[in-house]
Amino acid sequence: MCAVCGTESRQALFRATAPEQAPDLDLRPGQPLRATMGRWLQQCPHCGYSAPDITQAHPAAAQAVGGANYRALLNDASHPPLARRFLAWALVLEETGALHAAAEATLQAAWTADDLGRPELARAWRLEAVALWRSGPPLDAEQTVRVVDALRRAEEWEDAAHTARALLQDGPPEAVAQVLALELRLIEAEDAARHSVASALPPPSRRPHVSHQRNRPRGDGLFGWLRRLFRR
Repeated sequence: MCAVCGTESRQALFRATAPEQAPDLDLRPGQPLRATMGRWLQQCPHCGYSAPDITQAHPAAAQAVGGANYRALLNDASHPPLARRFLAWALVLEETGALHAAAEATLQAAWTADDLGRPELARAWRLEAVALWRSGPPLDAEQTVRVVDALRRAEEWEDAAHTARALLQDGPPEAVAQVLALELRLIEAEDAARHSVASALPPPSRRPHVSHQRNRPRGDGLFGWLRRLFRR
């Protein structure tokens, strides 16, 4: 039952499984999890409420779903349907004040645009994600690296380079520094393409990405991030 409007509907439950391939630098998971984005969110067929679990809703969700921006988004045929679902979830999160989570959802909309060959939409949504990240609480190293990658993918070379160098000056952990070094090389080459974590942290070291920093609890990191994503 939808927590916003009370409508009953059949919704598939999704459980994230461990990806077998390395994630992208922005932490988009590798295959086979990469191909499951269409099942990451549920959506009410009546009111359009979009969330990982529509039986749960923050008190502000109903206000967001009933708002003009949300209704306009649902009716915007210029955006791919799956992207609209992620952007709708981002609007709900933004209304509740969860700006970093809203950035995540907006970045996921950009991933759908990547898959559909819509670079103009992917660029716009990456920049929206960056704005949301920067509007929220102070960013940690993982989030800052993802901001750098989003700016690079959006061809905002100067901002991306400045952000990467600023984080390097803070003396981040070795894995973070390696990823930033790769980002700076890609920025210098004006390379806006997708690159994986394996490009920055190649075998046999098998060092973790920034999401696996030592100060994180055991069992956290990329898989912890995915678990947190689907609990929202």
